[in-house]
Amino acid sequence: MTALLSGHTNTTSTLGAVEQLAARYGVPVEDALLIAVNLYGIDSDLPRHRARVQVRLASAPSVPWQLIVPLNVTDSPFRHRDGVLKLDRAAVGTVERIDADEAVGGYFRDGGAALTLNPNARSRCVGCAFCPNTLEAAADPRLSEERDLRELFAALREQHPRRDLTELREVTVSTGCFEREPAAVQHLRTLRTVLGEHGVKARMGFLTSVLTSSDAFGHLTSGVGPFILRLTAECFTRRDLLLKASKAALDVSEMPGVLRRALAAGHGTSFTYIVGLDRLDALRAGVSALTPYVTEFPNFQVYQAHNSIMAGLRALGAHDLEYYLHARVVIENIMGPSALRPAAWECYRPLWYFTFADEPLVGVR
Repeated sequence: MTALLSGHTNTTSTLGAVEQLAARYGVPVEDALLIAVNLYGIDSDLPRHRARVQVRLASAPSVPWQLIVPLNVTDSPFRHRDGVLKLDRAAVGTVERIDADEAVGGYFRDGGAALTLNPNARSRCVGCAFCPNTLEAAADPRLSEERDLRELFAALREQHPRRDLTELREVTVSTGCFEREPAAVQHLRTLRTVLGEHGVKARMGFLTSVLTSSDAFGHLTSGVGPFILRLTAECFTRRDLLLKASKAALDVSEMPGVLRRALAAGHGTSFTYIVGLDRLDALRAGVSALTPYVTEFPNFQVYQAHNSIMAGLRALGAHDLEYYLHARVVIENIMGPSALRPAAWECYRPLWYFTFADEPLVGVR
């Protein structure tokens, strides 16, 4: 893997440099290190294109973090050898577990209280220009009938930490890949039926940009709720270039209205956004426009470039750690008054780990 993939500069290639940047932006060095690992990937003695990695930082060993990063970035400043994670020559943490990041039908999060489903085969999705899913191994079936969902839930029950799906408080449909609103609504109705058969009364969430109308949100109120819309905003500029057609079809100017209609129907609201694709002024304007209409903290993800083409999609300056620390401060200034705060388990590539601004984040996992 070439330098085009990580694009790191000598300003963030040592622990001392990261400590200086963290101090400049008022960020714990632990948060800055984890953001940097997401950004640059790892040069590992177990080279894999992309993997789920559990890391403990040397300066905060009581908390393990699960990251999803490429392990074959040969010019990354982070190196993994024999379970030790180093930045330049400084040991900054340990790697306790490495698993292949395969596409699967579903997986548990938050200690088994949340379930993420990939019901419509993420491996078949043509994907957005920045998405790594099409690069991964495929182990996920396309689930289109109640029987398929029942079989999936029977298997998931055996995988649950306590084999008790009634503990679930949220079930999120992640990669539905539904191109049309009626198909998405019908799938959510079918999923609610199957959940009911398992005694699951959890809130359902959906990452999508195809649910937009008052009629659709009304149908979800009567047949699916409780429900939260997680609008896949992803970026605010170059959308025709970066997004697949079904996402690009939603104009940035229409997004606040979609969130308002979901709110009016009694649903929760949030959005997903990839940090690193827009210039900071566009990030500031877009997040500011959507924040008044969300009920939960949005999912902000560090952009990862997995090949030279994806590296070329970064916004100006987004190859360097400082861009992300600056973006973090910008978002904190916007979101701070809302009292909404990030939940660590909800995102594998976040900008926040131990603190949000100067507030400690409790209950981190």
